[in-house]
Amino acid sequence: TVTDASGHLELHVVFAPSYYPAAVDEAQLTVRWYMNDDFKLHYREQHSDHTWECRWDRHPNPHNTRDHSHPPPTVPTPSEDASWPDDHRDVVALVLDEIEDRITALWSE
Repeated sequence: TVTDASGHLELHVVFAPSYYPAAVDEAQLTVRWYMNDDFKLHYREQHSDHTWECRWDRHPNPHNTRDHSHPPPTVPTPSEDASWPDDHRDVVALVLDEIEDRITALWSE
């Protein structure tokens, strides 16, 4: 989908269940990009007994540098300072690579 329930413009992707081990009930990625090149990419897995999630952000805030990440499994704030590529396609490629690494790790458990 391209908008959320509140009407925010965002890309919401639900991953195919067959891509994950049975322990993962659902996995999704939400992408919001702003005209000033700020962004939020939020990956979340729902398991029967917990949620595992992480987030990659670029926006001004009082707790970290403009580029930062909220690491798994609980996306804490303050988060970790980071440095993201300027081009949005490179950011998305980096995030998808990290998600692929996570899925590989899930199958190894």
